[in-house]
Amino acid sequence: MSTRPQVPTDIDGFEADAVLIGGGIVSATLGSMLAVLQPDWRIVVLEKNTTLASESSDPWNNAGTGHNGFCELNYMPDPGDAAKSADIARQFHEARQWWSHLAEAGRIDPAAFIHAVPHMDVVFGAEDVEYLHRRYKTLRADPLFAGMEYSEDPVVISQWAPLLMERRGSGEPIAATRHPGGTDVDFGDLTRQLADVIADVGGQVCCGHEVRGLRKRDDGGWDVSGATDTGRRFTVTARFVFVGAGGYALRLLQRAGVREVRGYGVLPVGGGFLRCSDPDVADRHDAKVYGRAEIGAPPMSVPHLDTRIVGGTRHVMFGPYATFSTRLLKSGRLTDFFTTLRWHNLLVLIAAILQNLTLVRYLITELASTNRGRMRKLQRLCPGADSAQWEFIHAGQRAQVVAPDKRRFGVLRMGTETIISADGSIAGVLGASPGASTTVSIICDLLRRSFPGQWARGWGSTLAEAIPGSGRDAVWNAEAVRASTGSTARVLRLRSPGER
Repeated sequence: MSTRPQVPTDIDGFEADAVLIGGGIVSATLGSMLAVLQPDWRIVVLEKNTTLASESSDPWNNAGTGHNGFCELNYMPDPGDAAKSADIARQFHEARQWWSHLAEAGRIDPAAFIHAVPHMDVVFGAEDVEYLHRRYKTLRADPLFAGMEYSEDPVVISQWAPLLMERRGSGEPIAATRHPGGTDVDFGDLTRQLADVIADVGGQVCCGHEVRGLRKRDDGGWDVSGATDTGRRFTVTARFVFVGAGGYALRLLQRAGVREVRGYGVLPVGGGFLRCSDPDVADRHDAKVYGRAEIGAPPMSVPHLDTRIVGGTRHVMFGPYATFSTRLLKSGRLTDFFTTLRWHNLLVLIAAILQNLTLVRYLITELASTNRGRMRKLQRLCPGADSAQWEFIHAGQRAQVVAPDKRRFGVLRMGTETIISADGSIAGVLGASPGASTTVSIICDLLRRSFPGQWARGWGSTLAEAIPGSGRDAVWNAEAVRASTGSTARVLRLRSPGER
């Protein structure tokens, strides 16, 4: 784990080539790429909180799933269409290749942030069993999913994940898939290590620096102003600004007057997990097990029972459970959501809400849930769960994107949305999961669009060497997949949680 202190620096008046707002995985990934592509650039990272990765990237604010399409049933509502699962799998391959590239150069140590943890699905009832079997047959035709197994045998499923079958009554149809190539990722530790890559080329990583204003300069650059946690004001100039501030990204892009964000809105959705740290339970579960979401539930609310490795210690987490607050960050203010409202996004937000009333009803039901109700959901996957061994923890706040739409006025978008100004001088990322797992692909696309000249003159070829087959139009054949999987597993030294 990275131990480099992130000490606030007096940066008032500093002239930077790139200012990255937000100290999470997205900004850290962009900064690490710029450090490799352009080590002579003056890079500044500004984080509102006193530590990096304290919001959505913090390991207790997410489930740590390396999203690979193996277990996320919501990517395949049609079990015969694997397009989205395959796309997510390719993007996570690209992320692992980038991490491998940095690890080979000795710039990061993967042992602390990534572990081999099988990914599973489990479903109940004849209809869902038929769905899962069809999904399995579809995915097995793609080399990205070649290692996947399927079973309807309770004995086999018990071997894969004992907690699923203990004290479970017989008679109900059950099926499961399992892929041994899944991962658990501590995106907090990874973020801090990527920040070290930035610092190693002279970049400044400044915590306790809240950005409050963005003003376009006559020369095409930006004045980035704000205040530190001690009240000291600062202004930094930059030729390029990236807004990776999670739930605050929309508000900052609005303040910057970025026309491309007009009409966009966000809806705050919080989450929580039940966590068990008892070794008698955690040491007997080695999988991330996903089920099917309830009708109307958002994708981020798919129930899953996860092995979680944080700081070298095993835990089991179940959730997420929806919570609600008008904050857009866990450390934010109750007025956050209202500061994003504009005349041009009110109709967009109203239209999206009216089109998702089942989601609204689901959230209301979740908010009314008691601890006993939470345990009943857990016991659907883990019948022997003892409430005395589980504690409820509040996870991060998410800002679900609502985008303008010519036909429907406004649509709720799951995932992430990249916003880039017409001149490429400012960009930002809105949205949530599976953003952390697909960040490398997102940032490659952002660099290509924001810096077309540099991309053509060398950035593109440099990244293509580091991330073979990268790009949305890349062709992934069986040999490419095998080579990618083998090389990343070897360099990242993927190990099970029990290995030392």
